[in-house]
Amino acid sequence: MTPEIQNLRKEISRAFVGQEDLVTGTLACLLAGGHALLEGMPGLGKTLLVRTLGQALGLNFARIQFTPDLMPTDVTGTQIYNQREQAFVFHRGPVFTHILLADEINRSPAKTHSALLEIMQEQQITIDNQTYPIESPFLVLATQNPIESEGTYALPEAALDRFLLKLKIDYPSEQEELEILKLQTGAGAQSKVTQILTRPQILELQQKAAGIHASPSIMAYVNSLVRSTRARREIYVGASPRAGIAILKTARAVAMLAGRDFVLPDDVKLMAFPALRHRLLLLPETEVEGKTADDLIHDILQTVPVPRDQE
Repeated sequence: MTPEIQNLRKEISRAFVGQEDLVTGTLACLLAGGHALLEGMPGLGKTLLVRTLGQALGLNFARIQFTPDLMPTDVTGTQIYNQREQAFVFHRGPVFTHILLADEINRSPAKTHSALLEIMQEQQITIDNQTYPIESPFLVLATQNPIESEGTYALPEAALDRFLLKLKIDYPSEQEELEILKLQTGAGAQSKVTQILTRPQILELQQKAAGIHASPSIMAYVNSLVRSTRARREIYVGASPRAGIAILKTARAVAMLAGRDFVLPDDVKLMAFPALRHRLLLLPETEVEGKTADDLIHDILQTVPVPRDQE
């Protein structure tokens, strides 16, 4: 692990306790230039993570609470007529930031969260034939509650496929929860996180992550994993080629986070779960049996041969 990354993770841990897999997945998304869908119960620190990450990286951050009456212009911004200048002036929405928390994205109808998905894909907004680019780096962390369905609009499969990773947020361990109580209720609970990296450094790290070596055998391994999802009888719709891209890009980022300049099969295995779990549509009888996407991904990882040659 490079000193910059080590210092970054140490600084994040000063305010955000535990959830190492979540932090790793979020950083991998940032370095890979993608976005993440976070699934977990309320009160587990999603907003705190975004704020802490923004401060440690020296980036702007914003939060949008998605509700049924939220309009696309509440996300993107809108044209307002200026009587003094006798012209329409574009007022930018909260999406013009570096790190955006889209809280409970499935609370809004499709026309609203589809506007956000378009921005995620193009990283720009076009209004009245005028294009407004969003500055890089740009990371969207969208959240949804895994158990509450009343008043929600399920994201369609095509929309889910736009997210590079789907990260699960679990309850902290007993020791971690005790540490959270001490940290968040003590005298220094509101202490400011120190900036570790600058925006140019982050863009440089993104370029380095894209250049991490992945051998032909690693690429063939990723391809075999993705294609295996289409051959399982329990899966109605398997992963698209975009899933393989997601695995490889984030595996490169994870390798760099670990201080290596090459990808290992373990990097691929680590990223297979968050890259595939939201891209698999299971048969109803599979779900009745109690099997989850993670269960099937685990089975696939056990059956697909692991490459031995890393050259």
